[in-house]
Amino acid sequence: MSDPRILTVRPQPDEYAWTFGGAPPVARIAPGTVLDVYTEDCFAGRVRSEKDLVSEVCEFPYLNPQTGPFHVEGAEPGDTVAVHFVSVEPARDWAASTTVPLFGALTSTHTTATLQPPLPETVWIWQLDRARRTALFRARDSDIELELPLDPMHGTVGVAPANLEVRSALVPDAHGGNMDTPEMRAGVTCYLGVNVDGALLSLGDGHARQGEGETCGVAVECAMNTVVIVELLKGVTTSWPRIESDTHIISTGSARPLEDAFRISQLDMVQWLVRDYGFSELDAYQFATQAVESPVANVCDTNYTCVAKIRKEWLPARETHRGVHARLRETAATLRN
Repeated sequence: MSDPRILTVRPQPDEYAWTFGGAPPVARIAPGTVLDVYTEDCFAGRVRSEKDLVSEVCEFPYLNPQTGPFHVEGAEPGDTVAVHFVSVEPARDWAASTTVPLFGALTSTHTTATLQPPLPETVWIWQLDRARRTALFRARDSDIELELPLDPMHGTVGVAPANLEVRSALVPDAHGGNMDTPEMRAGVTCYLGVNVDGALLSLGDGHARQGEGETCGVAVECAMNTVVIVELLKGVTTSWPRIESDTHIISTGSARPLEDAFRISQLDMVQWLVRDYGFSELDAYQFATQAVESPVANVCDTNYTCVAKIRKEWLPARETHRGVHARLRETAATLRN
């Protein structure tokens, strides 16, 4: 195997994309390219202390800056781009989380309108110990301090949408985008269906960790140094973003209401079992019903995201997505050595 091409990208503050679609590519890459990228946090690095309120230091809608997009040579509608996350590492020793008025799962929002006043803006700065792999929570209203393990992930990865659409980087949908699932961590491969020539792949929104659901709407937000390998599967269609780890196959669905996001992820899992594992549709429906795990990724974004995941050890020994995950894992191992 020849050594992969490595492209290092460290964007300047004015070089980020704020949408999926509608932004010119920052580079053209061949399939098999390794991207060594820096991604800024969702606040573009502007929330640095407990005094930095989002409403004062950030300008809506310029939130969730994305590194990219990257034009993948040869990618056409009907193909699939595979993005393997080799490493996802916090770029700083601190991260920020906040409450944002009219945003989150347990407050009034613009679409869940009530007479209740908005929650107050509050900022928490988390200290990250990258050597010990911990994130320190300090309560604002007491002397409580608690450590949680680092679990770095990317809240946002996606391609340009179909039908000439341009979508905010805050929105998850069939093109990927702001799915906010903790499954998007190092060691997994994300499969994204191509909608436009070149796919136009972008990623960002690093989280040092995040609970399922991202209840308050904001994770432990941090800049990331991330390495991914980008591959192209010609003639393989992927309707909704899929993730493959060493242990699970994972489907996603993003929509409102929440039950529609759930249905999309479950249907995609059934269709995945039919296409690659030899099930009939009804057999897949029955098997998935008894075997699936269904974490909620986010219940706060413009669309909600649900996940359906099944353990590989419970499935027939079949190859999925042309075995690209296993091959990219091997390539990733050579990069780390």
